[in-house]
Amino acid sequence: MSSRPLPRAILFDLDDTLIRAYAQPAEAWTRLLTRFAVPLAAPDGAAIERLRAAVMEEARAFWSDSEAAARWRLDIPGARRLSLRRALARLGRPDEGLADQVADAFTDMRREEYRLYPDALATVDALRAAGVRLALITNGAAEPQRAKVERFDLVARFDHIQIEGEFGAGKPEHRVYVHALERLGVAPGEAWMVGDNPEWEVAAPQRLGMAGIFYDPDRQGLPAGATHIAPDRTIHRLADLIGG
Repeated sequence: MSSRPLPRAILFDLDDTLIRAYAQPAEAWTRLLTRFAVPLAAPDGAAIERLRAAVMEEARAFWSDSEAAARWRLDIPGARRLSLRRALARLGRPDEGLADQVADAFTDMRREEYRLYPDALATVDALRAAGVRLALITNGAAEPQRAKVERFDLVARFDHIQIEGEFGAGKPEHRVYVHALERLGVAPGEAWMVGDNPEWEVAAPQRLGMAGIFYDPDRQGLPAGATHIAPDRTIHRLADLIGG
């Protein structure tokens, strides 16, 4: 199956690891804002680009506050509304009603466009057939995350599923990984964590003695703020885990 020995257990992230959910935000925001060009008074591509830049800068500022992020990741649609309100105010056109309408449209568009990565199920099934214990560890609110798990037929494929809104804590809190390892019955040195967030799926698991595998399907490399993190391995396809 693989030229590399497989571990006893693998913990997978969900969003933008098994499911393509929030990838390429610049492209997604450009498409969405173009739909609202008239009410946003954005007559051309340059105006749309200014809006997109403001929206994404406000979002980055919003999520850079670790305390706020820990609270608001349980309400992503609400966080999006706040970021849009701030972006429009920053551009000198405050309009909370319009901001909320645009933010909600983006949330709906993203939800409609959720897709499994092409090799996700085949990889998970092959690992399970090889006897690897599997856990799915995802941050976020209970209802929407559980809906994704069920929508994409993931429930029966994992020995343990842990959702922040159900468990009461999220990555990168150490107890999240510790609990999952305990449920799988393995030691940290016997497990890999796979995901797209260098801090949550590489650095934090490594501090516990796990191997952290960075999933980079778009070959963008580590984000600018994470270049100090050293993944045990970087993969561009999930099938790379099994040498496929």
